[in-house]
Amino acid sequence: MLGPRLFGESVMRKCGLLLVAAIVVTASALAGGYLTRPIHTIPTASGADEDVEAAFQEALRTVEDYYAGPTDMETIGKTSIQGMLRTLDPHSNFFTKAEFDDLQNEQRSHFYGIGVNIRRVFNRVYILSVNPDGPAYRAGLRYGDAVVAVDGQSSDDKSTEEIMDRVRGDKGDFVSLTVERAGTPRPITVRLTRDDVRLPTVRLWFMADRSGTGYIALTGGFSSKTDEELSAAISELKQRGMRQLILDLRGNPGGLLDQAIRVAEVFLPPGEKIVDVRGRDDQAQERVYETPDSNSPEMMPLVILINRRTASASEVVAGALQDHSRAEIVGENSFGKGLVQTIIPLWGGTGLTLTTQRYYTPTGRSIQRDYSKVSFYDYYLNRRENSLRPPARSGNVFHTDLGREVYGGGGITPDKFVRAAESSPVSSMLYDGAFHFVRQLVAGLIPGLREYHVGSTQYKTEITQDDINRYPVNDKVVTAFRAFIAENRQFNVADERLSPNMDYARALIRREIITAAYGAEAGEESFLSDDPQLRRALEVLPEARQLAENSRHEQPR
Repeated sequence: MLGPRLFGESVMRKCGLLLVAAIVVTASALAGGYLTRPIHTIPTASGADEDVEAAFQEALRTVEDYYAGPTDMETIGKTSIQGMLRTLDPHSNFFTKAEFDDLQNEQRSHFYGIGVNIRRVFNRVYILSVNPDGPAYRAGLRYGDAVVAVDGQSSDDKSTEEIMDRVRGDKGDFVSLTVERAGTPRPITVRLTRDDVRLPTVRLWFMADRSGTGYIALTGGFSSKTDEELSAAISELKQRGMRQLILDLRGNPGGLLDQAIRVAEVFLPPGEKIVDVRGRDDQAQERVYETPDSNSPEMMPLVILINRRTASASEVVAGALQDHSRAEIVGENSFGKGLVQTIIPLWGGTGLTLTTQRYYTPTGRSIQRDYSKVSFYDYYLNRRENSLRPPARSGNVFHTDLGREVYGGGGITPDKFVRAAESSPVSSMLYDGAFHFVRQLVAGLIPGLREYHVGSTQYKTEITQDDINRYPVNDKVVTAFRAFIAENRQFNVADERLSPNMDYARALIRREIITAAYGAEAGEESFLSDDPQLRRALEVLPEARQLAENSRHEQPR
């Protein structure tokens, strides 16, 4: 994710600042589709521009001289620039130095830290998983540890983002972490040396069934290493017997455009158009990207998963493969971001992403949603209903290589609509409850369930049914979970609300146990077994197989 990741703190923030934070986070996360250019000079104002500049400087001096409270000129400057950019479009953004550093680290697929995934769960920040072989792993930190202090400073009332900022830093520098561990009477303090932490965009891959179906989650954007990561995952799965692939782009916010093009090249025959990038008017240079004549693609059956957070560069991939009838698209409507930002370094290490071009899929459709008549809030956050249905069948209709109708102006419309599991306040509270329950369970603190104790995580990138059967979420575990929820009223899930959601609760409990026992990748793999969109993707593989056959026959001989 680009820029800061902010999470809710209090009722007041939820009513005010949290709304702004959520919009900024989403805007940053969906700012993918990047080009780069060197630092530029700012032209001298003249005429009417001088009047505007003079008015701004006068207002700034007035604020400094007369405002009753303290003033933060850096914040004022940032919000002034951001306000200017908001009048252009929802995706042009200004970044402070720290935020711009984060952006560049995302593109390089790494940063310097300790290698943990943390999150505020109900009332504290906890370690959800630890990267194997990273500093935190070597120091003995584990799933469920509550972070109570960083460098001796209390973490009470600190957000996930604040703690993450404190544990990141320069390579080789030291940081101390104090944690409370379930079942351990006293806090544990460890001293860690910050080191390189990989930030892959291909987050997970495994064999999804016994009939040769591979699954790859390209969900972390598109960075400078995405094509290498994807090729490595494909190579490993082919060694395990993969003959067909499900590529998951759900939640992928975009990133570097050239990497999206390289990903599309992996699956398209030579000479196929991938994307058409155009400037703001007819005089601006247009560039068409095509697969090279020497391209040697993977022609296995392919299904792509998308949802309403699939955006920008990931829509380039999905749009190209859909237009060329190369893949079946399953899920919900994608976000609908067809704008390309140029990354521009500015003074003092700051920078901005400025919309300079639009992209069009091979059929010529723009998938950018209209933002001229909606608020910033509605554009980003209040659009779930539209993500579950195709655009109106107006004149904005295009046809794929095999004649299927597709639509422009509203994101990528999947070939097979499948709703994601609904989120609700109950499901959120169940997640918190399941995490706290499993934290006690794997520490051996739940009476009668000592066999679920996990002494240390045995990391696995692919789990077997035997691994899952070792920790069954049976009636005994469910009964203990119900009792735990009843005793801990802070989770606020009455039994009449819990019962209709027990299948979801079981899946959460299983994921948490598997994460504690085998690592985050294994936990996510177990959770996906209950995913309705993935199940549908498995069902449409015969149709994807026919598309692959058609593409093979169309290749030059």
